[in-house]
Amino acid sequence: MKIMDSIVSEAANIAALRRDIHAHPELCFQEVRTAEVVAKKLTEWGIPIHRGMGTTGVVGIVHGRDAGKCGRGVGLRADMDALPMQEFNRFAHASTQPGKMHACGHDGHTAMLLAAAQHFSNNREFDGTVYLIFQPAEEGGGGAREMIKDGLFEKFPMEAVFGMHNWPGAPVGTFAVSAGPVMASSNEFKITIRGKGSHAAMPHLGLDPVPVACQMVQAFQTIISRNRKPIDAGVLSVTMIHAGEATNVVPDSCELQGTVRTFSLEVLDLIEARMKQIAEHTCAAFDVRCEFEFVRNYPPTINSAPEAEFARQVMADIVGAGQVAVQEPTMGAEDFAFMLRAKPGAYCFIANGDGAHRAGYEGGGHDAGPCTLHNPNYDFNDALIPLGGTYWVQLATRWLNTPART
Repeated sequence: MKIMDSIVSEAANIAALRRDIHAHPELCFQEVRTAEVVAKKLTEWGIPIHRGMGTTGVVGIVHGRDAGKCGRGVGLRADMDALPMQEFNRFAHASTQPGKMHACGHDGHTAMLLAAAQHFSNNREFDGTVYLIFQPAEEGGGGAREMIKDGLFEKFPMEAVFGMHNWPGAPVGTFAVSAGPVMASSNEFKITIRGKGSHAAMPHLGLDPVPVACQMVQAFQTIISRNRKPIDAGVLSVTMIHAGEATNVVPDSCELQGTVRTFSLEVLDLIEARMKQIAEHTCAAFDVRCEFEFVRNYPPTINSAPEAEFARQVMADIVGAGQVAVQEPTMGAEDFAFMLRAKPGAYCFIANGDGAHRAGYEGGGHDAGPCTLHNPNYDFNDALIPLGGTYWVQLATRWLNTPART
């Protein structure tokens, strides 16, 4: 494994920063303290910054030996926000904010990019500019979309943009990257069935929305099994059904909510259209009214092939080709998708280990629980900081030292 000495020598200091951020989690668009930590360090290292993009985003501007005059640029992105959940860990750097936790490793993503930034502050062996993108509000807020709306790619012209997420379960020292869809679109729906309430003993005097909802839930699954092409992935889950307040009353209305995940917009279009048809026609058949809402949150995350291959080659040179896995697509969603819709690029996974890195922490008990993403026992593995920082440096340096793509 070829880890850069300049990053290894500062890894303990960057890990301390990571743990400080972990102890002070902030939710989407509220990353004021985190952004201040990032901005302070970049400024201390002599890296110009732009603040306030996408509300709390920070962009560091690292010009190469030509002071950026050649006009070329590449973007490296890390997210900063935490999740609205209670942490179970009791180690020294556990969350000090009740109901808020870095359970997805964004504190570690920020730390790995800061490690690269510190190296770049003293080593700029490239022509062009590296843009260090510290993004807010990945967890449901669409911070990437908001930074783009604020002119991210106009103010900071770049040829490509790259992102990285830690992935628990695989051994530290491994990566995964592939071309094509790697994370799904995230979408939500709410369907309200308006009937007519009545006494439960006299249902013929009303219009019961509950059996209509049951018919609808069953029919939705035929979209996945009979309308969607079998090789095109798609998930439709009704996760909430709300109706009624008393056992002897037929309710006036019933509400269905849930989520849809796909790896392509074409499949998403099909599912949304068929859901609307089924909902409206089922309600019409039972003489009740239908209110259909479908919200598209994040599009699918789709890596462009040349950039994914470029990233794979960089990883292979650092850890060996056998340590770079095929990236298995996941139905989880990621708002880096917005950046990949605007620019070529690739989103990769860096292995976070099996959770054994927490064995020496004080507290015991809950600390021995699972270390999966969005779990109250999760913690980022600080051993990734030198590896992730090295990857960012090598990726950006090699990109800018390779002839521009046409």
